[in-house]
Amino acid sequence: MGLAMSDCCGGKSHSQQTVQVGGIFDLIDHHGIPVTDRSYRGKFMLLFFGFTHCRAVCPAALSRLSRVIDRLGPLAAKLRPLYVTVDPERDTPAVMRAFLEDKFPHFTGLTGSRDNIEHVTGLYRVFARRAADPDDVAGYQMPHTAFTYLVGPDGKYIAHFTDANDEDELVDRIGRHIRVHPPLAK
Repeated sequence: MGLAMSDCCGGKSHSQQTVQVGGIFDLIDHHGIPVTDRSYRGKFMLLFFGFTHCRAVCPAALSRLSRVIDRLGPLAAKLRPLYVTVDPERDTPAVMRAFLEDKFPHFTGLTGSRDNIEHVTGLYRVFARRAADPDDVAGYQMPHTAFTYLVGPDGKYIAHFTDANDEDELVDRIGRHIRVHPPLAK
């Protein structure tokens, strides 16, 4: 399933293009274990892209998503929350683990080579670019797309959410998708 993106303003056009979102990836989790998209089959993947040195957007998004996961109750057992770095040079497995385990324990951090990260950000149409930041110790930040993606147990894109989706809406929409999505055949 892809995002239907109109080729004309207002969503009214004679043709529709389908943009595919998601796909095959090879990364490393925050325990140093190689993983692929297939590692998460059978569960819904909830993906958020960011970086551990982010001062505002990422911590706020991860906090909000953590509250959503808590509010989903037993449905949350069907989710696999993943935090994919856009800054693999700084976000090693150990850095990701230290960042997530205490503050955001629902999430598994994913990192990898620059090429692998660029591949997965391309699959999810995530913009991320290094930008100078004199207030950062390393001298840069990584402005990026702040969408959250929901992928089904079959590995297919279901939906994405922006910061404009409030917590109640996320609980409702994610919960609805989990309840209505058929389980994988064994």
